[in-house]
Amino acid sequence: MKAKKIAVSCLATTFLASLFAGCGSSNSKEIYFLNFKPECAEVYDKIAADYEKETGIKVKVQTAASGTYEQTLKSEVAKSNAPTIFQINGPVGYQNWKDYCKDLKDTKLYSYLSDQSLAVSSEGGVYGIPYVVEGYGIIYNNAIMEKYFALPDKAVSISSAEEINNFDILSQVVEDMTKHKADLGIEGVFASTSLSSGEQWRWQTHLADLPFYYEFKENTAFDNTILAGLDAKEVGFSYNENFKNVFDLYINNSCTDPGMLSGKSVDDSMAEFALGKVAMVQNGNWAWGQISGVDGNVVTEDAIKYLPIYTGVEGEESQGLCIGTENYFAINNKVSDEKQQMSVDFLEWLFSSETGKAYVTNDLGFIAPFNTFEEDEKPSDPLAKEVTNWMEKDVTSVPWTFASFPSEEFKNKFGDALLEYAQGQNDWNGVVTAVQEGWKTEVAAKAQ
Repeated sequence: MKAKKIAVSCLATTFLASLFAGCGSSNSKEIYFLNFKPECAEVYDKIAADYEKETGIKVKVQTAASGTYEQTLKSEVAKSNAPTIFQINGPVGYQNWKDYCKDLKDTKLYSYLSDQSLAVSSEGGVYGIPYVVEGYGIIYNNAIMEKYFALPDKAVSISSAEEINNFDILSQVVEDMTKHKADLGIEGVFASTSLSSGEQWRWQTHLADLPFYYEFKENTAFDNTILAGLDAKEVGFSYNENFKNVFDLYINNSCTDPGMLSGKSVDDSMAEFALGKVAMVQNGNWAWGQISGVDGNVVTEDAIKYLPIYTGVEGEESQGLCIGTENYFAINNKVSDEKQQMSVDFLEWLFSSETGKAYVTNDLGFIAPFNTFEEDEKPSDPLAKEVTNWMEKDVTSVPWTFASFPSEEFKNKFGDALLEYAQGQNDWNGVVTAVQEGWKTEVAAKAQ
């Protein structure tokens, strides 16, 4: 009997141990982050270790292999221990995962956003929070601009580039600077509009973002310009004259004759800017490495600034830079309320605590779109700083609506039409027709 009692006791102990182990394996104090960026995996592991040390909450980090995130997410959400934090690819990704996305509008995380229009929202709710952004606009060398504004015979009444807030003022300044090229020691106001094959993306994608943003913004059936674009079977290119305004300004006030642009690359234009041959160039914050890396670069960090791309649209005085990302955090609303809150708490810690912010800036290297970062906690790259500063101004950033463009072929044909126009081989109507027909053809081809 005694032996049996001991056996039963051992069995009961084993059962209780397994029961408690089972409770432990339910990971009540664990959240699960499915990471999209393989290059950041080791950093997130360190972040998780520090967070657990500080709070006692374990963060399981699993990283999907490059190019397999959607497939991995579909597999993982079906498991009992599903990801509590995952990523969506903006409004498009939200459409695929909206049944799993918690509304984050009442969280501190959402309140931290410098520009809340960047969040993925729908019908009054907020379902995706951007955590790293990039921006582009017109980069200018303020040393040259200050030299221009000091001219006694300048044709404008403003006294600094910061006072430029619409196309009318921008064009007056640019055209007057062209007249004073010799006084300013430049070969042109703008760097070359690169139109060689494969080098047209700044115009047929980035510059084209603006007219389509404004066109799709008028589609009241959607609260997002990307979704409106994805739904569009054809386009009017109704803001084509606004696109033409700035494109003409670029090519007619450049250091390169319009007829020679087919031989120019992005590297050429960035070198022209870096060497002080021009005062302005359109590009994104990623361009600082190109500028600073040019042998003989004369543009100092304190002189490099941004202007939005003004095109003459009514009310553009309140327009900011073109800001975008494909990286948005979402919280799985299918897990327990406790785990949802723990997941939100972790992200709020990451973007507001001293430890978390240090990781974001120094190790992850993100331009984080949150107002919790002090000046000395932001990226040191001068263009990244400029993007951050613009997001904190009382202006509306232009979202990356080009994510809705139907295909690379559409963009390439758009670029080819721009080259023909710049070279005088076709008129502007040819560009408009190429865009309208190209969109319709490519959307129809995708539907087959």
